[in-house]
Amino acid sequence: MKQIAVAVHSNTVPGLAEKVERFVEALAGRCPDAVLLVGGYWGHMKEVVDSALKRGLRVVAVLPIERENVEIPPGVVAIRSGCEYRCRSVILVRSADAVAVVGGGVGTAIEAFMAYAMGKPLFVLAGTGASTDRLREAYPEYFDERRVVKVVYVDDPERLAELVCAAEGGAAASFG
Repeated sequence: MKQIAVAVHSNTVPGLAEKVERFVEALAGRCPDAVLLVGGYWGHMKEVVDSALKRGLRVVAVLPIERENVEIPPGVVAIRSGCEYRCRSVILVRSADAVAVVGGGVGTAIEAFMAYAMGKPLFVLAGTGASTDRLREAYPEYFDERRVVKVVYVDDPERLAELVCAAEGGAAASFG
């Protein structure tokens, strides 16, 4: 059973919903026993959850204290972290075997950097229209000179699912 953190915008980005749907559909087909880890149930995270449940995937939502009372659908395991947003992201990423960045803003980028620092396999969907699209320009392979993990960028949601499913679990490296 692979635990996959899905980092995605907590708001909406035009055109991203369709890519989210394609990613989750491909993920369900390639690794149907996966558990998806998300940071909430709003914005595009809601689309990830709804699409995953529709396809029989298991979902865990690691909720920040600011939104821990959000109504989530039956079947989703809710972790009320007691942490603010960034702290919640540590729990989310650290619990993952691999991290898929499906497009987002600064919170999603923070989760990508955490994954890198923790040595988690990291896959980033480019061409989403979100701020995380610029990661490829700034960091084409690695986020720094330590070269902890190679950041893999893809332009296709189905390819993202394929790579995430095939990834070997990352080490629990410390921040440094």
